[in-house]
Amino acid sequence: MGIMEGKKGLIFGVSNKHGIAYGIANELYKQGAQIAFTYANEAMEKRVKPIADEMNSKMCVECDVTNEDDLKNTFSTYEKIYGKLDFMLHAVAFANKEDLMGEFIETSKAGWDLALGVSAYSLVSMCRNARHLFNEGAAVLALTYLGSTQMVANYNVMGVAKAALESSARYLATDLGKNGVRVNCLSAGAVKTLAAKGISGFDKMLKAGVLRSPLSKNITLEDVGKSGLYLLSDLSSGVTGETIFVDAGCHSVYSSLDEMEAMLG
Repeated sequence: MGIMEGKKGLIFGVSNKHGIAYGIANELYKQGAQIAFTYANEAMEKRVKPIADEMNSKMCVECDVTNEDDLKNTFSTYEKIYGKLDFMLHAVAFANKEDLMGEFIETSKAGWDLALGVSAYSLVSMCRNARHLFNEGAAVLALTYLGSTQMVANYNVMGVAKAALESSARYLATDLGKNGVRVNCLSAGAVKTLAAKGISGFDKMLKAGVLRSPLSKNITLEDVGKSGLYLLSDLSSGVTGETIFVDAGCHSVYSSLDEMEAMLG
């Protein structure tokens, strides 16, 4: 018997087997969870459907998280198949490539609206549409990153979107807490994913992570997956409104001696 035995939930944002969302989904599944999946568009279906099949999912549907009707239909379909929700994972983020390079000051209004709409407001929409389905003790988890609180080169508007996401999670934790539902964020460190390849200079971020980390390593998908499992399970029953860092301690160190020596020669 796994700790998620009898638990049912919905994951937004799995796109391949090399992403953080998959790492969390895999740990949930291994512990007995029943998982429903969504995909962003037809092009993503061929990537997500095999993962859903692998995890014996009864539901894998297309959903544009910026479309209110799509969200309503997704939760309606979920309710018909699974009934109530015990957990929900928000692993959705997007920004135009040109807004993830150069100077932040050049961010366009359209680029701003797109990044914050997809990456942050979607959490609010999801929670609003799921509210009537949550069991007491259910958990919501959103994925964030250190760029929400510190300037990270080439993260730009996505850092602002993640800051909005974290703040939204705190307000949602209060709203949904009335029904016994918890809302948290998981801030993963640099980890090799397909999405990370879209960030200019990511290889240097990985090297810096090893130099700065108290554990002298980069994290793995398994590291993040196990922490996601904790936050979406009853093991974290007293935790809400939090941002939990899973980055081998990088967020707690300004600069290690090795890093200073590497920078200064």
